Amino acid sequence: MTTADTVRAGASGAAQDGDRATATGAPGGAGSPVRTRRRPVLVAMSILFVVVGALLMAWLVTMLGDTQPVVGVRQNVARGEVIEESDLVVLDLAGAPGLDTVPGSRLSTLVGKRAAQDLSAGGVVTPGQVTDEVLPADGESVVGVSLTRGQLPATPLLAGDTVRVVFTPGQQDDVPRAQPQTVTATVVSPGVADDQGQVVVDVSVPQISAARLAAAVATGRVAVVLDSNN
Repeated sequence: MTTADTVRAGASGAAQDGDRATATGAPGGAGSPVRTRRRPVLVAMSILFVVVGALLMAWLVTMLGDTQPVVGVRQNVARGEVIEESDLVVLDLAGAPGLDTVPGSRLSTLVGKRAAQDLSAGGVVTPGQVTDEVLPADGESVVGVSLTRGQLPATPLLAGDTVRVVFTPGQQDDVPRAQPQTVTATVVSPGVADDQGQVVVDVSVPQISAARLAAAVATGRVAVVLDSNN
């Protein structure tokens, strides 16, 4: 055997030994199983998500379960219209502190009364929105007073509030020395401000004062003062 043959034979044997080592699962070979380790941080986060989800679900169940039946509005009722049973519906309302509602068991007591202000479908009926009186009452007229935020008190007006509509001077006029003219009125509907902050407040006044008040409102030179109801 020549020297070249000896070199080739040695190389071939080494290759075969390497193949056997790989096949028998020698370290680093393809047959070795790969072990994975779970990171403690990921495990802790997974547990935290499960706990938070369970707490959130328990809170939702508690909130949904803490409801009470109240009287709601099934269909729109205009101010002054007689309320019919078909206009109302009993709603399950979650606890709302500060909201004055009518219990569902008293729905029948509202039938036949009149809406003191417009009732919108989907809303909740409050005691102040219902009255036994005809609107406007005998000898009274309802006047719409258009006002800006600067002509109203910051305290929100409510139906039934007693107010004075004050006739104010023009922007270029001096403040009058004498007491300005006023008209005492009762708020029928406080209205809702538009995008420009303008709001129309419906007030009930004696018929004898209605025309004078309407004329003053047309000039824009009026302001509303909220008086105590006590």
